[in-house]
Amino acid sequence: MNRLARFAGFGKEDEESADTGTLTQDVTVERMDPEALREPIVEALRGVHDPEIPINIYDLGLIYRIDISEQGNVAIDMTLTAPACPVAGMMPVMVKDAVSRVEGVGLVQVELVWDPPWTQEKMSDEARLQLGLM
Repeated sequence: MNRLARFAGFGKEDEESADTGTLTQDVTVERMDPEALREPIVEALRGVHDPEIPINIYDLGLIYRIDISEQGNVAIDMTLTAPACPVAGMMPVMVKDAVSRVEGVGLVQVELVWDPPWTQEKMSDEARLQLGLM
């Protein structure tokens, strides 16, 4: 152990724990309820827009699934409006970057899926209204 670590108190053991080789300092790790992360994740997704349509991808109905683990890892299934979408390679990266910035989120995995195919019925009422479909 180097002098700085020794000075900071790292690796100190009391007499009882010296025999067992365990550290005496307990570390408390705060865990966030996975469902408490859902709303901030949805808000982050609402900040991602399809470059061809002036509506965010969440209200467009492009996000099919958001799974949040106890450790804060997030798995997202998403689709695009069409398989030949010119931003097909870029959109999952944009989603991953946006969700990764949410405090409390661990690893983020984004899967691009095509089943079921996207339809206009998957859009929120707000998105339909913005596009003049209502």
